[in-house]
Amino acid sequence: MTSLINSLGIILYATLLYTPPLLYAALGSCFSEVSGVVNIGIEGMMTAGAFTGTVVAYFTGSPLIGFICGGLAGALFGALHALATVRLGADQTIAGTAINMLGPGIVIMIARVMFNSTDTEPLTAAQKIPKLFSGVFDTSTVWGRFLDNVFATYASTYLVFAAVIVVWFVFYKTRFGLRLRACGEHPQACENLGINVLAMRFLCVCISGFLAGLGGACVTMAISVQFRPISIVGQGFIAIAAVIFGKFRPQGALLGCLLFGLCSGLKVVLGGSSGVNMQLLSMIPYVVTVIVLILFVGKSHVPSANGKPYIKSK
Repeated sequence: MTSLINSLGIILYATLLYTPPLLYAALGSCFSEVSGVVNIGIEGMMTAGAFTGTVVAYFTGSPLIGFICGGLAGALFGALHALATVRLGADQTIAGTAINMLGPGIVIMIARVMFNSTDTEPLTAAQKIPKLFSGVFDTSTVWGRFLDNVFATYASTYLVFAAVIVVWFVFYKTRFGLRLRACGEHPQACENLGINVLAMRFLCVCISGFLAGLGGACVTMAISVQFRPISIVGQGFIAIAAVIFGKFRPQGALLGCLLFGLCSGLKVVLGGSSGVNMQLLSMIPYVVTVIVLILFVGKSHVPSANGKPYIKSK
């Protein structure tokens, strides 16, 4: 019984560790997709946020400033994507692919200039995102260790679960959310009612980039201690899969990210306690992603105008 509780606590800890980066990015993807703009550039925005957050935290010593700057870096790339797709009418898939190539290329170049390496310097404990409730529980008992594994987690984890509630409220209980969803379904009708569709979509893509940047910063400032070129490999696409699984709703994206976070957690837990090849275990999140896309991509209600450039009437 004791070993079972310990194992469950470790799995829950790993799940709560790997879910937040995906969930930040998935919430960002919801803003963009629901407003009518396909954003597959989430991966590049996460990479920019991961690098910027780590570097700013390293030089300022403030994890809060680093975390926010990571989001702002993602928002900058989101603005580039919005400029190309919303204002200039570029193909949204191609523009997103370009962001995914541009983001890592720029940050690796800057890393070589600043650190003479593709990796940044490791963060100290004071520079990382702090853990909440660390040391509160008595880890000498089995239930104390269980509670410590579940609740003594990073501040960014608590923040992202609060963000799900906020995003849900914005989407379904505010005038802004109603207009946002309408722009993704019937942009021409929105324009007839006096809503600036282009401005709404531009803003939503920037918000998408900001949240993706926070997700990237969460990876390097909580899970790991430094930025590496492989820090964000595949996580942006997993977040998009979670949004499809969740039918483009924030609450659905939460369930999808918990599923993928659990898969990542199992990969780590099983890798340290089984004789299974680590390369095979590393495939778990990506195999589950493919399965989810096969099973759910045709059943999700995609906003009617999603992926279709909108040309404002004269």
